[in-house]
Amino acid sequence: MLAVRKFPELFEVVGYAEENKEWVEKRGNLPCYKDLQRLSVEEIIEKSDAVLVECDVPDLTKFAKKCIDAGKHVHIDKPISGTLDEFEMLLTAAKEKKLTVQTGYMYRYNFAIQKLMDMINSGELGEIYQIDAEMSTYHSKEYRQWLRQFKGGSMYIFGSHLIDLIVSILGEPKKVYPFIKQTGFEGVYSDDNTFAVLEYDKAIAKITNLSVEVNGWGMRRFAVMGSKGTVEIKPIELDVEMTKSTTDIAPDRYRDMKEKVDVKDVPTLSRYDEMIKDFYGSVIGEKANPYSYEHEFAVQRTLYRVVGEN
Repeated sequence: MLAVRKFPELFEVVGYAEENKEWVEKRGNLPCYKDLQRLSVEEIIEKSDAVLVECDVPDLTKFAKKCIDAGKHVHIDKPISGTLDEFEMLLTAAKEKKLTVQTGYMYRYNFAIQKLMDMINSGELGEIYQIDAEMSTYHSKEYRQWLRQFKGGSMYIFGSHLIDLIVSILGEPKKVYPFIKQTGFEGVYSDDNTFAVLEYDKAIAKITNLSVEVNGWGMRRFAVMGSKGTVEIKPIELDVEMTKSTTDIAPDRYRDMKEKVDVKDVPTLSRYDEMIKDFYGSVIGEKANPYSYEHEFAVQRTLYRVVGEN
């Protein structure tokens, strides 16, 4: 909401809808909702050309489908909820009506990730053999209790970001090998210690999500290893650091030889700006949505292969 309100030349915000009184009491006075009307879900859908759907995670697909059925473009928070069949029906309806469906995987618009994708697509890194990705945090006891409602816990909520990027690079895996563990830290038994291996014909992708990792933010990492070069982004944002090693930069295989890549960081309050501007461009027909319906479905299908259907 803060992101769309930063661009009044692009968006006219008609209001917000929240049916749960508890959430209204907790968050209704946040700055992002200042001076906005609280309307019903039906009023929001009726008055809008496009709807941002961010609600309790289990309800995301249900409310997004209501918007699609009414002919409205949608941005849906991630990860997508409901069954795979329900999400497929949503995407099929959107495709038939030529409506934009954007999911909230903001790392797609991270400047370092985009630079990495350019290197991969140009062939600079050669054939990709491995991807090593981590998105961990040291979460509160309350947050880890909240994770209990989801199969896969932290892998479902955070690993989905990494699966999105991996599927963009390598496509859907042949096989998946999930390791979903519960630490029991502070008496909370959620899926908070997770790891997965995605297997391809030649490549391997590794994903780590831990909700009790001290300095987990600093350990967040996305590294791609190819036949001609390796790129590491660590941390991924907020003091982002990106390094590159190619066969020219690192001729000595027994030394750490790399160079820093100059890349723009993404301030906390700007991490959704590029994503929401892309949504605008797609909705008005100024540009094609760079992420197809088929890609969105492949990401969700791969996620459910890892954690089970939520």
